[in-house]
Amino acid sequence: MSDLPVIFDELPTACGGRIGVATLNAPRSLNSLSLEMARQLEAKLDAWAVDRNVVAVWLEGGGDKAFCAGGDVVALYRALTEEGENRGSGRDSELPATYFTVEYRLDYRIHTYPKPVMVWADGIVMGGGLGLTAGGLHRIVTETTLIAMPEITIGLYPDIGASWFLNRMPPGVGAYLGLTGAQLNARDALDVGLADRFVPRERRAAVLEALGEADFGDRSLPGPLRAAGCRPCSTDFEAAATSAGRVRCGRIRTTIQALVGRCGRRTAAKARSCAMHSDDGWLAANRKRLAAGCPISAHLVWRMLQRHAHTSLADAFRDELVLSVQCCRRGDLRRGGTRAAGRQGQARTLAAARQHRRGAPGRYQAYDPLWSSEAHPARPCAGRRAPG
Repeated sequence: MSDLPVIFDELPTACGGRIGVATLNAPRSLNSLSLEMARQLEAKLDAWAVDRNVVAVWLEGGGDKAFCAGGDVVALYRALTEEGENRGSGRDSELPATYFTVEYRLDYRIHTYPKPVMVWADGIVMGGGLGLTAGGLHRIVTETTLIAMPEITIGLYPDIGASWFLNRMPPGVGAYLGLTGAQLNARDALDVGLADRFVPRERRAAVLEALGEADFGDRSLPGPLRAAGCRPCSTDFEAAATSAGRVRCGRIRTTIQALVGRCGRRTAAKARSCAMHSDDGWLAANRKRLAAGCPISAHLVWRMLQRHAHTSLADAFRDELVLSVQCCRRGDLRRGGTRAAGRQGQARTLAAARQHRRGAPGRYQAYDPLWSSEAHPARPCAGRRAPG
């Protein structure tokens, strides 16, 4: 297989058009999204957007284990911690601002893309992988799909637009998923609105073949109107939802909503009430993950969902860019990357979370602007129409 970070191809269609195919090509790292991958994807999507012969885009991951297991946290961590001539300048590293700017701009581009984007979300889909998936017009999951936002374990928070789309899930569910890093199967993803179709993995080639035979209609029409050519292809191969995995999130939605309801509306410290004891294995695993997670992350999850309950997707991405860079500069990712270094590290991060909650000056003003509104790197997001 090619050594290129992303492999691009174009499949001819019976109507005389082409389907752009982008394959993330880093299977050894579970297709973690590197800065170079994000840049190449953005450039190709821009080119396909203005190519009248390209009628749709298909996005997938190479290998058989993951679509995309997240952003390149390893590179960020190294930039923040390495010493010597090759160090990344520690907290002053420019990589976080550069990386998150490109990643969020790419994610927003997919949300607002003028042509149908189909995402084959097979295997592991975590963090940055969910950012690539969430904006797709047709998000297809398989029996191997495993979705999660595990940022609670590394000193970050669910970003990639999650401050916006978690708020659009059934009440309480988005907050619970963000606080616990809960793992979702294909059926869960369908239930909470993170996927649109369930198609068995073995039918991938057949779906692509059918897309090649589809009629995408008048190419002068807006992309959403041409999406009709994609829909029959995905529904024709859709399998019964009973094959998508055991119902978990939907089955205990009332329990989840009750747990989150206990947290109150003003403090994330109470979010640990979500970690109630239960005989349910899935809830127990979520409880354990939250208990071992970063206290600051739990607070940020709660606050960001409050801040963006009624904002636009573009507003959420701009706010997330500031917060993500601040998390790197102020050391939360570094502490999370070392699992908070035992009791002492946990005490430091918990104390910081308390100061943050009280708004203590000079310690953790995570939302302090880093750029003026005119110079904000995510400002271009405001120029494209996003979902409401």
